[in-house]
Amino acid sequence: MRWTALTLAVLILGAAGAGYLYYQHLNGNIEKDPLNLGDSKVAEPTPNAAGQVPLNILVIGSDARDSKENQELGGARETFGATPLADVQMLVHLSADRSNMSVVSMPRDTLVRIPKCTDPDDGKVYPASEGRVMTNQSLGHGGPGCTVATWQELTGIHIDHFVMVDFAGVVSMADAVGGVPVCVDANIHSRDGKGHGSGLKLAKGTHPVKGEQALQWLRTRYGFEDGSDLARAKAQHMYMSSMVRQLRENATLSNPNKLRRLAEEATEALTVDPGLDTVKKLYDLSTELRKVKPERITMTTMPNRYVGARVEPTEDAEQLFRLVREDIPLDGKGAQKKAPRPESDDPAAADGEIAVQVRNGTRTDVLAPASGRAATVAGLLAQKGFTQAVADLAASPSEARTVVRFPSAELEGDAERVAEALGIPLSSVKRSTDVSGVTLVVGADWREGTEYRAPERDDKTPETADALNGADDKACMHVDPAFTWS
Repeated sequence: MRWTALTLAVLILGAAGAGYLYYQHLNGNIEKDPLNLGDSKVAEPTPNAAGQVPLNILVIGSDARDSKENQELGGARETFGATPLADVQMLVHLSADRSNMSVVSMPRDTLVRIPKCTDPDDGKVYPASEGRVMTNQSLGHGGPGCTVATWQELTGIHIDHFVMVDFAGVVSMADAVGGVPVCVDANIHSRDGKGHGSGLKLAKGTHPVKGEQALQWLRTRYGFEDGSDLARAKAQHMYMSSMVRQLRENATLSNPNKLRRLAEEATEALTVDPGLDTVKKLYDLSTELRKVKPERITMTTMPNRYVGARVEPTEDAEQLFRLVREDIPLDGKGAQKKAPRPESDDPAAADGEIAVQVRNGTRTDVLAPASGRAATVAGLLAQKGFTQAVADLAASPSEARTVVRFPSAELEGDAERVAEALGIPLSSVKRSTDVSGVTLVVGADWREGTEYRAPERDDKTPETADALNGADDKACMHVDPAFTWS
């Protein structure tokens, strides 16, 4: 995101002499799409003491083979003209005080529930997915606004903007930036016997990449580490961190003709929401992003576990999402005590009218579920007047912390009332499409007794997020020996 915005800023400033008409021409190049195609909304974050609010931008990389250039760069002839996939998804979080930035990548193979989305062009309604599907399919449910809706449903993070770039856009931007240093710990050629791979070929060590070679680096899966999308995300983080450092050191272009050509290519490659639909708005965004120094940028990957050949979010993922929601720096520096979660404006029904399902989520990696916890806590609720509380004995999820989930805004007040009755903090009341009504999951932190004691907050970035600091210039990708050469 930083690379895209800063490069555009350079292009725009260089082209400014061409006058207002050219400025309008560039604005016309930028494709616009609605921000959110889903039905549900996520509340905007509460301003800090200075009245500032964080900024969340979803960066989407489309694999569309919808033009001759994209087809040549993307290959895979069998996919020409097919529904595009959101194969790169990164949430860029700029803190309210503009002191730090967090980036969270979601692997394209992540299994999620895509919410109902409506195509803004033809009004076609895509129903919510039955069960979980790969997150990259969200782009085909009406456009990037459905990818935004999917992120918001999963994370509870309010997203302010999106920027989507295709293959050709990556190449033109990489050319604008110039060579970006990247490192491999062995010779690599990303190509197997069946022709799979990006084609990236580099010798061991650090080399500047740009243009099509930069695209190859960003797309490489075969040859990096375990050959998964997780390794590809790690390589993307290394590239972006290196690019930020390069731009801060030297972000000037002097050839007017090259500037004009790149301005054309860059604006034609972008699809944005209406809040970023002019070069001025993009330049203003770049000004905000430039306030953060590389050492305060943290790149992460959503913590996950394998489900067959796919992945799903783990408990650590929810921890990471919470840190972003609460604007807590992922580098652990300058964290301030956050105000408690505000109560919902939605009024709660009478206790006896609130239907509550109670599930036993006390199972851990080393302990079996504590016997009878769902029935015990359901009985406790009944004693407190929640006569419609029932134990769901068929469900046995695994939750590290006790949580109250609700599916829609009209049940938020009811969920908060249940939490209040049991002494569960409001921070543990979560909106989720995984439940159909107010659902209390008794976690591993409440394996016994009838009085809940909330554990102390842990505001550390999970180790499983594989964090990379933006100032780390020693990072190097590990090469799979099967993809090396001599």
